Amino acid sequence: MEKLPPLKDVISRHQLRAKKSLGQNFLLDLNLTSKIARYAGNLDQFDILEIGPGPGGLTRSLLNEGARKVVAIEKDSRCIEALEEIQATFPGRLKLLQGDALSTNASEHLADPVRIIANLPYNIGTELLVRWLTSKTWPSFWQSMTLMFQKEVANRIVASPGSKAYGRLSVMSQWRCDTKIAFNVPATAFTPPPKVESTLVHFEALKEPKFPAEVEVLEFVVSKAFNQRRKMLRGALKGYFQNVEEGLVSIGVLPTKRAEDITVQEYCAMSQILIRK
Repeated sequence: MEKLPPLKDVISRHQLRAKKSLGQNFLLDLNLTSKIARYAGNLDQFDILEIGPGPGGLTRSLLNEGARKVVAIEKDSRCIEALEEIQATFPGRLKLLQGDALSTNASEHLADPVRIIANLPYNIGTELLVRWLTSKTWPSFWQSMTLMFQKEVANRIVASPGSKAYGRLSVMSQWRCDTKIAFNVPATAFTPPPKVESTLVHFEALKEPKFPAEVEVLEFVVSKAFNQRRKMLRGALKGYFQNVEEGLVSIGVLPTKRAEDITVQEYCAMSQILIRK
């Protein structure tokens, strides 16, 4: 760390003004980035996947905290030179992949075990999360994820049935992972400050999902239920499945319930008995 210049100097020298179009909000407080890296657990024996490193504040901390290797995917070509300075300071431990995280396959550059740790760009964070949670093969390539989201998204991930925040992200996250809020991060910690607070969320992958279900079927059932969350289940699902009411009653789920009142276990049961039209 001592060999590298302050992040503010790096940003000034490389003219790295954050772009809203890329969902960029840079974390410059190295005490905070180190706190994030430490929260993820021991990194000594892990390869780390980082998305959107920007000028590399979290990247520095991951390497300083002992990460075996960091594979960082960065879309913004302006940031590459700044990241290459970090790469030179930690020889052989930082792999840079320039490109869009939604279309870049990092798996060939990662060796087990893997943790994903990132201050995710706001504009692709949810889509990436859903992809990582709905992998056809499970366990997936990662053992844990420690990710920064807008506070509203974080609350949806950990929400319980019956709450307004409970939804698709809650079910899919909690089905395959133990999830918990790590800590909140004020907008002032970022450059530029976003309009909302952010929250770090930790996901610990389970060896087996909590309840049996096929991921594609479960995701379909959950998405259709929450697409019309104000409707009773019998109405929200009627256009997509046969004999909805009979099926729900057979597993002890009241057809008059709404999507937000159904537990993860009940959604898994629904995915096994409902027949698509």
